[in-house]
Amino acid sequence: MAATFPTPDHDHARCSAAVLAHAEAVCKERHERLTPMRRQVLTILADSHKPLGAYEIMELAAPDGPRPAPITVYRALDFLMAQGLVHRIESRNAFLACAHRHASGALVAFLICDRCGTVGEAPATAISEAIGSAAAAMGFSPKISVIEVTGLCAHCRDA
Repeated sequence: MAATFPTPDHDHARCSAAVLAHAEAVCKERHERLTPMRRQVLTILADSHKPLGAYEIMELAAPDGPRPAPITVYRALDFLMAQGLVHRIESRNAFLACAHRHASGALVAFLICDRCGTVGEAPATAISEAIGSAAAAMGFSPKISVIEVTGLCAHCRDA
């Protein structure tokens, strides 16, 4: 539970630093560049355990000055998603930083707390296999499948 839904009093600076360290390692390994804008977008997402929309990211990127152009933020998000460093939460039209190293094509279930908005990731291997089998039986080749489950995290449920 702790890794999926951090306690409200966890060391958030350490958590954010882990996301950035993971991103730096992934980019170095893949010979990709973590440009200043990509780093800034990832930092903004890492500083929140809640998914943020692109326009929220733009506002946080320059709270007192001119905001970056939407295309600049969307390009950074596209890069970060392609590297597996950010996930898109479809139901919220928002993005979430990720510090996990997922296997290629691995399905993840997003557990979204209705009360606090925190999102946890849970492995969904069995679900992925069941979807794959059902799709194959129908002659269908799935491209992307996203599983989002809403409810209450343990912290909100116990509060």
